[in-house]
Amino acid sequence: MDLNKVFENNEKWIADKLALNNNYFGELGKGQNPELLYIGCSDSRVTAEELMGAEPGEVFVHRNIANMISGIDLNAMSVVEYAVTHLRVKHVIVCGHYACGGVKAAMQSADLGVLNGWLRNIRDVYRIHKLELNGIKDEEKKYDRLVELNVKEQCVNLIKTAAVQKAYRDRGLQVHGWVFDVHTGRLIDLKINFEKYLIDIMEIYHLD
Repeated sequence: MDLNKVFENNEKWIADKLALNNNYFGELGKGQNPELLYIGCSDSRVTAEELMGAEPGEVFVHRNIANMISGIDLNAMSVVEYAVTHLRVKHVIVCGHYACGGVKAAMQSADLGVLNGWLRNIRDVYRIHKLELNGIKDEEKKYDRLVELNVKEQCVNLIKTAAVQKAYRDRGLQVHGWVFDVHTGRLIDLKINFEKYLIDIMEIYHLD
C-alpha cells in the first residue's frame, strides 16, 4: 500500500464526515460513550467497526492473535477493566473468525518460536475439547469448530474476571460469542449462555 494514498484517503474521509455534519469532529472530541467492547483477532481481513456498520465512538476495540483473553495478559485485562468498570459498556463481544491463522497454527506441531506461549492457550482449548474435535474427520470442519470453541472458552475466561462478574451483578452486563465468516461476510452468534457458564464456574471462580 502506498502510504501517501493513506493520507489522501484520510483527507477524503474528513471531507465526507464534515459534509454530513460540520461539527462532527467537535462532537467526537468531547469523549466516548461506547456500549460495546469488541475483542477480536488482529487478522487484517476482520475490521471490527466495518463489519458491524459502527461509527467512531460506538465500539471500544481490543484485538490480538486469535482473540484471546488471558488472565496474565495485562493488555487484555486492562482493556476489560477500563471498558467494563469505567466506560460501563453494556455488552462484551468475543469475535473469532473462520480461516484464523492463529487457530490453524495451534493445530500443528511445529515450533513457532515466541508464538509458542501464545498458541499454547489455543492448544489448551483443543485439549479440553479433544474428544469432540478428534471425532471430526474433515480437517476444515475441525478447524472451523476449534475457532468456535476457542471463542466460547475466551468468553468463559471473561466471565472469570472480577470486573465482568461485578458488572453482571450490578447492572446486567452481557457477554457474547460471535464468529465472522470471511467466506460470506456474515456474523454468526454462537448463542453463548452467559448465565449458565456463570453458574457452572462460580464455585471456583466467584469473586466478590
